[in-house]
This record gives sequence, C-alpha cells and structure tokens, in this order.
Amino acid sequence: MAEQPLLQDEADERAVLRRAWPYLRPHRARLAVALGVGLADSAALVAVAPLIGLAADSLVPPGDRAGLGLAVALLVSLGLAQLVLARVGELLLIKGGEDVVRTLREQAVENLATAPLRFLETHRSGELLRRATGEVAALAAFVRLHLRNLVSSVATLAFTLVVLLAYSWLLLLVQLVVFLPLTLLVTRWFQRDAGAAFGGKATAEATVAATFSETLTAREALQTSRGLAGWSVRFGRENRHAVGAARRALRVENRIDLVSLIEGTALVVLLLAGGWLVTRDAVSVGTVVVFVVASRNLFDSFADISQLVGEVQTARTGLARLLDLLAATTPGRRPARAEGLPPRGDLRCVGVDYGYRAEGLDLHALTLEFPQGSRTGVVGETGSGKTTLSKLLCGLYHPDGGSVTFAGTDLADIPEEQLRRRIVLVPQEVRLVSGTIADNLALVQGAPDRERIERTVEELGLRDWLEDLPGGLDAEVGQRGGNLSAGERQILGVVRAVLADPAVLVLDEATADIDPVTAARLEHALDELRADCTLVVIAHRPATIARLPRVVRLDGGRLVGDEPAGAASAGDEPAGGGPVGEEPAGVLVVKDRQAGA
Repeated sequence: MAEQPLLQDEADERAVLRRAWPYLRPHRARLAVALGVGLADSAALVAVAPLIGLAADSLVPPGDRAGLGLAVALLVSLGLAQLVLARVGELLLIKGGEDVVRTLREQAVENLATAPLRFLETHRSGELLRRATGEVAALAAFVRLHLRNLVSSVATLAFTLVVLLAYSWLLLLVQLVVFLPLTLLVTRWFQRDAGAAFGGKATAEATVAATFSETLTAREALQTSRGLAGWSVRFGRENRHAVGAARRALRVENRIDLVSLIEGTALVVLLLAGGWLVTRDAVSVGTVVVFVVASRNLFDSFADISQLVGEVQTARTGLARLLDLLAATTPGRRPARAEGLPPRGDLRCVGVDYGYRAEGLDLHALTLEFPQGSRTGVVGETGSGKTTLSKLLCGLYHPDGGSVTFAGTDLADIPEEQLRRRIVLVPQEVRLVSGTIADNLALVQGAPDRERIERTVEELGLRDWLEDLPGGLDAEVGQRGGNLSAGERQILGVVRAVLADPAVLVLDEATADIDPVTAARLEHALDELRADCTLVVIAHRPATIARLPRVVRLDGGRLVGDEPAGAASAGDEPAGGGPVGEEPAGVLVVKDRQAGA
C-alpha cells in the first residue's frame, strides 16, 4: 500500500515562519513598507522621553527658556507625526497581513479541492473544515486585532533599550537586573507548557467540530435508530474535554500577569537608585526623568508582549496546523501539459494493485483494456472492487502497484485539467450546489450556455421530465439538492457528464434511484453518445446488464472472467451467485457501440 499522508494531531511548530515564507514572498514589498512605517512610529514614540528630559534639564536653575521652548515645539511636532505614522502603519500592516491570510485561505481551498480521494477519506471532514476555515479565521483575527500591537511593542522595546543605554548604562543595568531575570523566568514558565496547552486546545476543539459535523450528517439515522442518546454522551464527553483543554490554556496564559508585579518592583528600585545618583552628581535630573518616562515604554512594551504571548501562541499553533494541511495536500508535480495527448484514446490498467488498509489489497494484479468507443461490463458481489476500480480508472485513486493509462499516458502524468476533460465519473450520490438546475448543469468545463444545455436535455430524451419540474431549468434545487429526489439528482449528474463530452464516461450506479421508465429512456440516450466515447456503468438493473455485449467479472478484487454479455445472461449464477435478473448491487459496464445498443 502506498504511504498515506496524514495530518498531525499536534502540528510541528518549529521554524513556522520559515515554512510560511513561500506564502509571504508575493507580499514582501507591501509588508516591508508596512514594517518600515511601523518602526518609524515606534521611534517617534521613544523619542518623547529624551525631549521630556531636555525640558526637565531646562527647568533646573538657572533655567534655559530657549531650550525649554525648543523641547516643547519638538514634542508637539513629534506627537502629530506619531499620530499619522501610527494610523498609516496600522492600515498598511493590516492590509499586508490580510493579503497573506487570503493567500493561505485560497491555497487551502485549492489544495483540498484537488487532494487525493484517499487523503480526504482518511480524515474526518470536521477536522479538515477546522483547519481550512477555523485556523484561517483565527489568523485573520490576529492580523486585524493584534499584529500591529505586536510589531509596535517589539520595536518600542528595542529602541527604548538603545536610548537608555546612551543615557546611563549604570541605571539601565540596575533596572535590567531587577526586571529582566524575573520576567524571563515567568516567560520561560509560560513557554514550557504553552505549546502543549494551546495545541491540545486546538485539537480538542477540532474534535468537537468534527463530531458536530457528523451529527448533522447522520441525524436521520440517529433519530430513527434511537441512537441519539448514546451519541449525545459521546459529544458531551468530547465537549468536556475541550472545556478542560481551554481552561488549561487559560491557566497557562494567566502566568504572564506576574510581569505587572515585577514592573512595579523595578520602578521603585529605579527611583531609589536614580535619586541617590543625582545627589552624587553622577547623573542629571533630566536623565532620571528620561528613565522614568522611558521605563513606562519599557514596561508597557513588556506588558503588551506578555499579553500578546497567548495570542501569538494561538496564531502560531493555527498557522502550524494550516501549514501541516497545506504540506499534506500539496499535489505532486505534474507536467504543465501532456505532450501529444489525443482527445480520445484507449483506457488500460496493467497489473493494478490497490489497498485501503496496510494489511491487505482490495485489487490484485488487475489487467483490463477498454478500447476507444467500447462498452464493457464488470460485475461482482458487493466488496468485489467495482467502485474502487471505477475511481482508479478516473484517476481519483492512484494504484499502489501497476499503472492506469489513457492513450498510452499514465494518468498520474496527465495534468489535472486535461484528465478531468477526458474522463468523467458520475457517482451514485450526485453532489449539487445551491442554485437552479441550469446553475448546476453549467458546472462543467467550458460552462455551457443555456442553449447547449437545452439541446443536450432534448437529445437525451429528458424534455418531458424537465418540463414537469416547477420552473424547468430555473427550478431551485435547494440546499444539497434537497428539493429533488435521489433519482432526479442522478439525472442531473448524467446530463452534466454528457455536457462535458468526455472521452470516457463512468457511471457508478448512476441510474440506481431512477424509476424504470426514466432509466430506460436515459440508458437509450446514453447509447446515442458519440461512437468514440467509452462508456462505463455500474448498475443494479437486469435490463441494463442485458444490453451489454461484454461483461468482466470481479471476485475479491481479482479478475475471474471476461466474456460476451450473452454468456452472462445465459448463465445461472453470474458474478453474485444468482440469476442475471437478481444481479447484486454494483455492476460496472462498458458497451461496444459496434455491437449495437
């Protein structure tokens, strides 16, 4: 079995910015400008303390009125400049950050849309939804609410240290000896448990989201089987675990509040040391004033950073989880286009092995050929591998061994756009989007116009069915196609596939829920497909099987027969142990046009 990519429950948070750089690179110019304006804003804020110190020294007898006037004028100018820089820097930084978040969101959606089916089936939909939407939303909130404060606080702290060092290294040393070790100790205490606490919180919340999503999907089954009470117990247990994880994260975050107590102690020591040095003429009164004012910047910056540590950790965890999703779903490199790939061709699988689980295979050394324009049937009991084979033929799965080729080219080497244009699958459960019948039929390559849609419906003999719907092509399908029956949704899936005009059309029980009259009409319409179109159908109906000139048999994932359909219809126990009229669910069919419909 090929190695299955899995998401990590607790994503690796090491070097997260370095791993995010490919998504930051397109926005580096705007981010650099925003950062430059933010640094200028912080420098203007820090410059206030030296100007107040200059004013204080000007007031010391005998006084310097000119120096005092200059200091006041500079303070007013600096205040106005700082207001402008703060506003412009905030807007630029938020804009740049939102652009990065948008890039991550779009990349996540694109990756999930093209992710291997095996990956999507391995993970709970709620977990994928949480990473693709919840983590992105958390990053967007961090950018809007906290990113500017973080940049400003870090820059202010750095500039303040430089200014204080220039005024008096001794007073700075006294301040740092009291303030820095204790603050670093508290910060280290926080960081020791922050990763596990915030990562555990995110994981627990994702589990609750996944279970809730499954509750909505399975609500009818839970209600009819009276299993809702047991499911509620499970949901309550997971919810309590999520609450406990959130409380643990909050307790870890509250450790940062100890920094405020350390700040007060450091300020008292600073005033005592500064007063003593002034009496000994070691420093001026202005210098002490600069330290008192700048210390406010120092402490505020530390406090802001301390308060933001929790937000930064949450954003870091979310970014790591999102990058984990992007790394796991980044498609392998495919050629920009397959050189010389014809629009039509033969479909072959040679020695194909495939397994969902590591302990065994579901398909074993399967070799089959579907010539261009052929119609062939593959029959077998439930679990024999028919649906798996159909997905391999469409390139939704990649074989663990052997190869599947179209026109001599491996499906893995065909660009996604070209592959989807040539091979189309219609599953039993057709997915629809909110909107009208016409909106859903237009969801194919080339976005066919209304005239083409109406012409295709007419050619398929479905005009009467369409006119019976209230509104015809403008009928609303409802959420997830809820206004239509299962059979009507299957009809739309088939019409949509025919509009795509593929080289290979695979129908996975796509007529299972259609009434016999409509199914017969649709099957007859499929017989009128282009002569060079290969048709593949999985069907329940004996009438469908009886129309096929060739049938291939699967049993336990192995090929056990390849014969004309007449042999199957004449036999007493085809594929599933019963007569053809009682063929078990799941028949994969391909029919030779030359043999007639």
